[in-house]
Amino acid sequence: MKIARVQRDGQTHLALVDEGRQEVALVGGEIARHANPVLAVIQQGTGAAQLQSAVTARVPLAQVKFLAPFSAFLRNPFAVGKNYHDHALEFDKSGFNATSGATSAIPAYPQIFTKATLTLNGPTDPIRYSPQHTQSVDYEGEIGVLISKTARHVRKADAMQYVWGFVATNDVTARDLQKNHAQWFLGKSLDGFCPMGPWITTTDEAPTDMRIQTWVNGEQRQNAHISQLIFDIPTLIEQMSAAMTLLPGDLILTGTSVGVGVGFNPPKFLKHGDVVRVAVSGLGELNNPVEEI
Repeated sequence: MKIARVQRDGQTHLALVDEGRQEVALVGGEIARHANPVLAVIQQGTGAAQLQSAVTARVPLAQVKFLAPFSAFLRNPFAVGKNYHDHALEFDKSGFNATSGATSAIPAYPQIFTKATLTLNGPTDPIRYSPQHTQSVDYEGEIGVLISKTARHVRKADAMQYVWGFVATNDVTARDLQKNHAQWFLGKSLDGFCPMGPWITTTDEAPTDMRIQTWVNGEQRQNAHISQLIFDIPTLIEQMSAAMTLLPGDLILTGTSVGVGVGFNPPKFLKHGDVVRVAVSGLGELNNPVEEI
């Protein structure tokens, strides 16, 4: 199942996506009227058959605008730093590493942080920033994981039972704030700095080795597979749930690959007028313009 929120003729709808037919099925009923319907589907365990039975219309993809799948985050999305080998090395050399001084550029344990709830952004909405606040806005194309049920002390062997689905994300980062404040939260948490969508794909339909690619103005910058993660998804869930309770609808951004702007010499930071495209096999694409405010 591929589930989304879309806008058509000024109205917002819960929708099921059929990539093959290039159409969306608009879903009605009580769950569609929920203030955060996709989150409600996850939390209530609503199945594809139940949603299909509530379909009211089918329309071409070209006739709708995709919104962020969630109306709002349940709580701060979680994210993982330096989870691809080559990116860990490029970031360590960049001079912007808030964790520099560690004995190795490759972390021994997952580096978990969060982004503020108002970072939520849609798949085609602008990434906005003030040049008076930051002059080093960077992209990080990532695969996001959605938790399906309450998870505490989950064993690695059982961890995928707690994954509801996957979504394309962009962990947008203000590198100067990340460095100056000697931690990652502020630089990751500017409003709108977490584009996600255009839909969420459930685990049964997602490719086993998803490929993630990022372009800026048509120039490819990133190209990796989820199998290249240093700490795979079961490891992340095991270690996170050992420390805290994960909740249905929690989002975990699994890390970005080599090719971010800060890794170039000189760095290739985002600027007004740029367009960042993030594509993940089976998860669709983000296409976000960059705007100064």
